[in-house]
Amino acid sequence: MTEPSAARPVLDARGVAKRFGAVAALKDASLTIRAGEIVALMGANGAGKSTFVKILTGALRPDSGHIHLDGVDRRFASPAQARRSGIMPVYQEPSLIPDLDVRDNLRLVDVAAEPFRHWVRELGITDLRLDARIAQLPLATLRILDLALTLAKEPNVLMLDEMTAALPADLVERVLTVIRGQADSGRSVIYISHRFAEIARVCNRASVLRDGVTVGDFVIEPGIEEKIVELMLGGVPVRAELAGRRASSATPSQAPRVRVSSLSAGSKLADVSFDLHKGEVLGVVALEGQGQDELFDVLAGFRRAQSGTIDVDGQAASFAHPADAIARGLTLVPGDRKDALLMLRSVRENIALPLLARPAKWGAIAMREEAAKVADAVARLQIDMRAQGEVRRLSGGNQQKVTIGRWVAAGVETLLLFDPTRGIDVRTKHQIYPLLRELAAQGASILFYTSELGEIALACDRAIVIFGGKVVDIIEAEHATEQNLMRAAYGLTEKQRPGARP
Repeated sequence: MTEPSAARPVLDARGVAKRFGAVAALKDASLTIRAGEIVALMGANGAGKSTFVKILTGALRPDSGHIHLDGVDRRFASPAQARRSGIMPVYQEPSLIPDLDVRDNLRLVDVAAEPFRHWVRELGITDLRLDARIAQLPLATLRILDLALTLAKEPNVLMLDEMTAALPADLVERVLTVIRGQADSGRSVIYISHRFAEIARVCNRASVLRDGVTVGDFVIEPGIEEKIVELMLGGVPVRAELAGRRASSATPSQAPRVRVSSLSAGSKLADVSFDLHKGEVLGVVALEGQGQDELFDVLAGFRRAQSGTIDVDGQAASFAHPADAIARGLTLVPGDRKDALLMLRSVRENIALPLLARPAKWGAIAMREEAAKVADAVARLQIDMRAQGEVRRLSGGNQQKVTIGRWVAAGVETLLLFDPTRGIDVRTKHQIYPLLRELAAQGASILFYTSELGEIALACDRAIVIFGGKVVDIIEAEHATEQNLMRAAYGLTEKQRPGARP
């Protein structure tokens, strides 16, 4: 790794604070970055990372504090002003206009096609059509396009907010290579991620936020992860707690709750078969574009299967609409939480939504029952209720808890989780894993796709690996190392490996 220059900082923020009504999102945040340096901005969800980045990029105005750019005190009035100064972000949510095609989006931001195409190829996508409609592209592709657009503008300071969270392992590698290349060419990168392995590979330093305050700044070196976790969490021993709960999980029954046989849909899901048992958390591992999106869409009723069958509790099922899947007990938590939430409504209203779909139970007794179920879901998921007015004011991790809490309150039978921990912090993840085990122990069936291979051994009983639209391997949790999962995800199965199945 190339060492950054020891010259004057390119960007130096000190004592930055921001309030939203009664909520202090930032109290005393600071960050320094030099040319050729990659600095990780770390902290639990709700620590203030996204607010800090929005202030640095002109999307929000700070209440107090100083921001120096190349030694000059600056306070940006808009994101456009920050971009003109060379500070450019790539946020968690894609910035592209979904109803337009790629070419029209380029025109909107005045980016030429050739440098954009160059970066798209460098980032691992070789088959992009400029006439492709944004709404029809998968989330992982949209993240790559957002980054390519930003790189084509040649930023001096590149800010990446959970850039790799929605990406499969192969695209993650391309992104990390490009980021390191940016630093080697003298540019600065602020890197927000909850993935310690990536931070250790590409970052020079880590700056840690907790409750809106910068509590530490460290040079990245072996063994620093434990110190960072301690600072982020205030010493919460999440690993020991998780290990205790994982060991007490229930053994799934023999009869499958959901049986999928030779399922195909679209051009990517070719021939998938598996059983999901009552009391089981079944992982799904796949690189980008191997059919996992189509699988979850079919099971959730958003897409019709072209062939194959789905049996639920021993009876054939066919879903023409998501309501059909929900009626049979299959409920989806999508990868993009904005697709599931009413962002301008309260936490209570969002969690209670499925309960309101039962008009026969309306009345005073039902309202008391609803309140009790919502309160139980909030307590079990430890949802932050400080900003009860609107869900959009919650951190990303708490928003994701609300999407899961909705089905906890309604009484989950089969939960379809599509990358539910994408872009959330380590503390929230370690609250969700034990909840999944608890739900399974109570009889729920959970299908769990994750782009983070390490989560399989933490949360699942076993995992199916999809490659080329087919299940190529089934791996028990005790053998679900990242190496085994990655080899299988690339189609390199090892039939003689313990835990592998023919």
